[in-house]
Amino acid sequence: MTTQKILDKPTLRYEVVGTRRFSNYLIATMVSIGGVGFFLAGLSSYFKVDLLPTGNAVDLLFIPQGIALSFYGTCGLLLAIYLWLTISWNVGAGFNEFNQDVGQFRLFRWGRPGKNRKIEQTYPLETIQSVQVKIREGLNPQRIIYLRIKGRNDIPLTRAGQPLPLSTIENQAAEIARFLGVPMEGL
Repeated sequence: MTTQKILDKPTLRYEVVGTRRFSNYLIATMVSIGGVGFFLAGLSSYFKVDLLPTGNAVDLLFIPQGIALSFYGTCGLLLAIYLWLTISWNVGAGFNEFNQDVGQFRLFRWGRPGKNRKIEQTYPLETIQSVQVKIREGLNPQRIIYLRIKGRNDIPLTRAGQPLPLSTIENQAAEIARFLGVPMEGL
């Protein structure tokens, strides 16, 4: 997430990274290669023609090994298609904007295609009670900044997936709280 002041206006804006991250490209590539390999191995065992550049899948019996390989290959290819589509749609990307001129907080995210592809919510700045930081370490660490809004559920501001460094989370939460003039909770 990057911070920028727009034309010296009292606006604070954080960009949120969506699914176009290196780790997602790497996983989608690995799943694609594995899915194609398993699928071609299954087809090779059925047609008795070696369709793979390495290995010898011709010697496999189609029932049960070839069917199992074809099934796993099909599942891998379907998962790969889903991952590549999610990356191309950049699901989860967007921004959080705090604008004191207009007096509102604007949250924008891209979703999956459909009538709700654009996810956009606005809240008056007066309804923001505090900025809350939740940190959980361990095998599945979470470092999330939430906005606590009167009469509503807490709104997460940070991206899903890879947690941001602790210093970045603390600095962003402090900057937002200072900008809005609200207390910071959770640290």
